[in-house]
Amino acid sequence: MPEATVNFDQVLLIVKGDKMEIGKPLVDKAKVRAKVLENFKEKKIRVVKFKSKSRYLRTRGHRQKKTKVLIEKIAS
Repeated sequence: MPEATVNFDQVLLIVKGDKMEIGKPLVDKAKVRAKVLENFKEKKIRVVKFKSKSRYLRTRGHRQKKTKVLIEKIAS
């Protein structure tokens, strides 16, 4: 989905210069338009379960999926 446009309509916080608008829980009528730059996976994290004196050892790996976006427009 690279180069796709994504619209976020659930915005928690907007900052304009010195003014900050915090939603309760969301900012009313706020929208953010962003362009997807890339989808990627983080470095692999290894998780080890170990119990001493019982010959029990399990290793699992996990790679978190992430998306890099470029914010194009913020409307409130």
